[in-house]
Amino acid sequence: MRMLRAFFIAVLLVVPTGAWSWNERGHMMVAAVAWDLLEEPTKARVTELLKLNPEHKNWIRNVPAADRAKTAFMKASTWPDFIRGVYEDDGSDPEKAPLASQNIGYEDELQHRYWHFVDLPFSQDGTPLQQPKKPNALTQIVEFRKTIASKTADDDVKSYDLVWLIHLVGDVHQPLHATARFSADSPKGDHGGNDVKLCALPCKDNLHSFWDRSVGSASGIPSIINAADRLDEADDAAVDIDNPQTWVEESFQIAKSAVYRRPVGKDNGPVKATAAYKKSARGIAEERVVLAGARLAKLLNDHLN
Repeated sequence: MRMLRAFFIAVLLVVPTGAWSWNERGHMMVAAVAWDLLEEPTKARVTELLKLNPEHKNWIRNVPAADRAKTAFMKASTWPDFIRGVYEDDGSDPEKAPLASQNIGYEDELQHRYWHFVDLPFSQDGTPLQQPKKPNALTQIVEFRKTIASKTADDDVKSYDLVWLIHLVGDVHQPLHATARFSADSPKGDHGGNDVKLCALPCKDNLHSFWDRSVGSASGIPSIINAADRLDEADDAAVDIDNPQTWVEESFQIAKSAVYRRPVGKDNGPVKATAAYKKSARGIAEERVVLAGARLAKLLNDHLN
């Protein structure tokens, strides 16, 4: 198992990993925004904790000393996706995963795919709804926030929870990580738009992956930092909202009003994204990224111990 894991890590270091929530660029843009808003004591504590992550040495390899802390923070935002190619897959249904709620730090080598989303349900055709299962992204943000604020939690667990928080705060600001549309085509939910074909035939793309890539695809650190720096600042009143349930509900409302709209129909397609739809998605995604980054910074400044 250890040799197999080492093999996968070696492969993943040279082969770009796939994206399952904001793509690599999106998550690192959230982190870049957040880093610049962290207070100095918070930056120091974050830097100390991230050194405990098993990938830390790879994150800072060949990076100038002055840039290592920010680079590690940005790379940490992608770690919960990275482990999908390394750790054990315990499924996407938390009710069938007996260790779904464990919080034991880096001894945990499960993927916990169900931690990445909380699919609030809606239907446009009267299909019966199913409520989100637990644990999910919302329950874990609340749990991990408690851990990093604890005066007694072990640093290994705090580091693990910190990395997940950096990622999950970004996740819940992606509208399709807070949404499932129930329909005749998807009576069990469309898995955050993954069932909806958004492409020209032959169809190889879907609504979820389109929104994951809506802030672009270039993954170089300088490019990401420059892109984050060009974003407008988040509204102060919105940043001050520190209830993760509200963050999720915002994304849910955006999904209903701006994601599942023309050219997306009430079925699962396929349809082709129009220029107007692409422009709208880019604007919304950038607003959500900068807001996620600012809220993440506030969460860490307020809670990290």
